[in-house]
Amino acid sequence: MDRLKLVLQYFQSNSESISNGICIILALVSVKLYTSFDFNCPCLPQYNKLYSLGVMIVPPIILFFLGVLVNRHTGVMMEEWMRPIGNRSKNPAVVKYLFSAMIQRALLAPMVWILVTLLDGKIFICAFSVSVDPALFSGLPNNTGLDVVKIMAKVPCKEDIIFRNSSFRKAVSRYVRCYSQAVGWSILLFLIVLGAMGRLIKPYFDDHATSLQTRYWSNYLDVEQKLFEETCVLHARDFARKCVVQFFEDMREDAVLRLPQPLFLRNSREEWEDKEEERLHGVSKQEQVDQLLNKWYHSKPELDVTRMAHRPRTCVTWEDREGRTLYSDV
Repeated sequence: MDRLKLVLQYFQSNSESISNGICIILALVSVKLYTSFDFNCPCLPQYNKLYSLGVMIVPPIILFFLGVLVNRHTGVMMEEWMRPIGNRSKNPAVVKYLFSAMIQRALLAPMVWILVTLLDGKIFICAFSVSVDPALFSGLPNNTGLDVVKIMAKVPCKEDIIFRNSSFRKAVSRYVRCYSQAVGWSILLFLIVLGAMGRLIKPYFDDHATSLQTRYWSNYLDVEQKLFEETCVLHARDFARKCVVQFFEDMREDAVLRLPQPLFLRNSREEWEDKEEERLHGVSKQEQVDQLLNKWYHSKPELDVTRMAHRPRTCVTWEDREGRTLYSDV
């Protein structure tokens, strides 16, 4: 149970971990979908390859766009790319980094689907059994009255009557499945080598300081968007509470029995109202809220917090009649 909590805390720590978790889940879902999918080859020369390639290509496309849809980097990247410049300049390197991260995560589930189909081999057999030369194998059922193309197209259908008690279909299936698995393992090896080479060669062609800056500001954009949304939720809740309380107070009749309020309740109410006013930040009308949100979109604040880091404070200095400093708390 403790390990499960640690895993959940890791995936909730930041949006990048959440995106990785979602991509892993999509990859596992793609494997589960393929294993539960009942693939039935048409066993017709004109439809075998079309149907097989459709099963191999269409689900990865769906999984890819689903990965793009659920990836948080997509929203952050599009918002940064489409926003007006305003008081903050755009950084193309950050947009490029977010796009690269989004594509890499979105491609995981489609690649898993393709690799699973190739290693299984059923779709490859359905698509390319017609392309196999039947002269390489013995036992071709030539007493069926069908031409060779139609016979080879029926190889994926083991329940067909023409292949009953025939070793020809098994030999052709093994032959094509070996090619399919060879292609699958080759693609997997290529991807692993490509990833390893990219990790090894990248430091020689990439400025580490620039890479750190890009990663920092991409994380900043993500955190800024989440904090803004959380602040909007808090502000909207307090704004709605004020409106509801004000509505019921306006509907209250004049004849009300008023009793002296205990001191501890008065103090707690005043503290709660002060905290509520602090969250509202003086924005108490619909026009002000709309103007504030419009300003945030068209002119985001500068990336400068020196005004908050060095707030002006009042310093007291005592001087005599001649202007000489007697004491100062500076």
